[in-house]
Amino acid sequence: MNLKAKLFIGCSVAIGTGVACFAFSQWHSGDLRRFVFYVLVAMIASGLKVILPGINGTMSVNFLFILIGVLDMTFPETVALGCAAALVQSFYGAKSKVGLVHLLFNLCNVITAIGAAFVAYHGLAPLFGHSIPLMLTSAAVAYFLFNTAPVSIIISLTENKTFRKVWSECYFWSFPYYLVGAGIAGAISVASRYIGWATPILVLPIVYWIYRSYRLYLGRLEDEKRHVEDMAELHLRTIEALALAIEAKDQTTHDHLQRVRVYALEIGKELKLNNDELEALRAAALLHDIGKLAVPEHIINKPGRLTSEEFEKVKIHPVVGAEILQRVNFPYAVVPIVLAHHESWDGNGYPYGLKGEAIPIGARILSAVDCLDALSSDRQYRRALPLEDAMQMVVQQSGIQFDPAVVDVLKLRYRELERMTRAEPEMSIQRLSTDVKIDRGDAPAAGFANIPAVLPVHIPAQASFLSSIAAARQEAQTLFELSHDLGKSLSLDETLSVFSVRLKKLVPFESVAIFLRRENRLVPTYVSGENFRQLSHVEVPLGQGITGWVALNEKPIINGNPAVDPGYLIDTSGITLRSALSVPLASLDGTIGVLTLYRAEPEAFTRDHLRILLAISAKLGMSIQNAVRFQLAEDSATTDYLTGLPNARSLFLHLDQELARCKRANSSLAVMVCDLDGFKQINDRLGHLEGNKVLRLFADSLRANFREYDYVARMGGDEFVIVVPGLAREIVEQKAAQISQFATLIGQQVMPDGFLSGSVGTAFYREDGEDAEELLAESDRRMYIVKQIHHEEEATLLAMRSGQPYTATIN
Repeated sequence: MNLKAKLFIGCSVAIGTGVACFAFSQWHSGDLRRFVFYVLVAMIASGLKVILPGINGTMSVNFLFILIGVLDMTFPETVALGCAAALVQSFYGAKSKVGLVHLLFNLCNVITAIGAAFVAYHGLAPLFGHSIPLMLTSAAVAYFLFNTAPVSIIISLTENKTFRKVWSECYFWSFPYYLVGAGIAGAISVASRYIGWATPILVLPIVYWIYRSYRLYLGRLEDEKRHVEDMAELHLRTIEALALAIEAKDQTTHDHLQRVRVYALEIGKELKLNNDELEALRAAALLHDIGKLAVPEHIINKPGRLTSEEFEKVKIHPVVGAEILQRVNFPYAVVPIVLAHHESWDGNGYPYGLKGEAIPIGARILSAVDCLDALSSDRQYRRALPLEDAMQMVVQQSGIQFDPAVVDVLKLRYRELERMTRAEPEMSIQRLSTDVKIDRGDAPAAGFANIPAVLPVHIPAQASFLSSIAAARQEAQTLFELSHDLGKSLSLDETLSVFSVRLKKLVPFESVAIFLRRENRLVPTYVSGENFRQLSHVEVPLGQGITGWVALNEKPIINGNPAVDPGYLIDTSGITLRSALSVPLASLDGTIGVLTLYRAEPEAFTRDHLRILLAISAKLGMSIQNAVRFQLAEDSATTDYLTGLPNARSLFLHLDQELARCKRANSSLAVMVCDLDGFKQINDRLGHLEGNKVLRLFADSLRANFREYDYVARMGGDEFVIVVPGLAREIVEQKAAQISQFATLIGQQVMPDGFLSGSVGTAFYREDGEDAEELLAESDRRMYIVKQIHHEEEATLLAMRSGQPYTATIN
């Protein structure tokens, strides 16, 4: 409750108290029985009350008995009757506890109204020639005004509503009932003179009829109000669903809409917008970007500056949004705000070039807060600015792009508003204006992408036509050599290395990265240049950043911002890449990857650079696909598909190379052959899938417990070979014991009641042989000796479990 409301209540209570003191100080009763009877009937009538629409208040028909009191009772009796009726109305059937201030205000208001009615009836009698009908009408009007006006005033002060609106919506509709009540009171007064003072008992049916009329009338009002609210809610939810559909095209939209809504409403309240204007602003803040449904997705999500053609397409979204919302028939002016939210204070906005106060106030508020939120949020083409820096940029545009009054309020409250955001009929289908051309608007806020159509940078800007001819021949020759080199090698690294060297003669760059697609991610397969450290960490989800956008949309980007790629590291030395030229690499199976060139200068690449990359990107994509397929085929020929270890073919090649090295360096080499004892039981009892799992676990254990340059291979089945150079015999024997332990532990995990172990045989270079066949044969023979020992141990263990004696015989 504000100060004005407190002062008004204090004055009302003081006046009412004064009137009551005056009345009760002159107490006298003409007929005490009649007084008591009238009070009881009035209290009964006070229980027949209705809830007023739009406010927390009630109204009863006790005014009829107050008017009877004005006619037939003394002033003190009428005041006492009014207080009793007011108390019953306040407490009977109350849904919440009535406060002391509320009760005092109600009582004093009724007392003051009774005093006004007595003055109007008796004091103005000479003015009306002592005409009873006119006197009674003036008393009813006075009581109505003094009873309803103070309540309307206090509601307007506490709920920030206009007095006129509260009084007209909540009370004025009841004025005819007061006039009817005056007529009934006059009739009862006349009848009581002939029938007796108990006549008011006959009026109770009339009182009930008036009460029912109240109820029916207010019921219809409430139904109509509820219907309007339901329709408005339905409209809002329907359009909100459409607004959220924009998220499928622009992932920043939903949070952006919520923040803009909070900012806009609070600034609207600060600028004293009325209720209808605030409701229109609330809806427009949520729906202002709905026209983006008509803008192609690849333009909305483009992680770089727009071309002039792309911006022409973006400029239609206020028009389309207004056309969509025009069909909703909002009860407040939402459409003008949406249509004008890109207009500029100086008249340079779009779509119509409105200027100054010709722009709707809601659009002026929305324009400023929309810009502030866009600057302080991550966008596809740049990272978010600190909120203070974003606010400073908005202030700089005050009086140019934005309404200065709006900017002043925003500057004072933007920190507070940011905290608030962190804490919460059938229409004819018409074709939307997706093909219109907007003449207004010179450039987007970020400016156009600067793509000068110039010659390659190694040609002077003032070159003669002879130099141009020579440059064209040089470009053709380099392109021919590059295409020829791409088909020479099936090695992926060699292909990409040769390509980057040749490409630099055509398109100058400081760094190059070639990303290949791995399911839904793009991985840097080849990175070269001065910014290797910054770019080698960039691993991009499909659709994100420059690289992800190019791969998803299969469209190139020129002079994009490299820093928007996920994983990009900002160089602490201050060297920042500011330009990126990125093109998709196509193959027979679709986009296989992305080629991106980087430079530190802004706007460093030209249309000619893009043209050259597009001319060779298809050839590069096919070459990469061929190299990848060759690498896969080569890997499958030398790699065991189940464990990922080298296979037997690869083992013999490697072992021959190691033996040749040992002969030259006179160094040592051990060959270990390992076999899993009891593995057949796992396949027989648990199935081959479980057996495959055991083989993979065992292979992983071998890889983890040998050195990087030791060679672990799978010969086939459950047999593995390890080539170990440069280890002493004692350490090799320790490794063999560890292998057996690995197998036992894996067996206990998979089949606790089984018997799995590893048998290892080892042969040493020179001592046991000098070629691969001899070493493998000796290792295999020793492995079988160990295997026989393990079989005897297994048989002994089984006999002990069954309780039968067993005699081992070792050959």
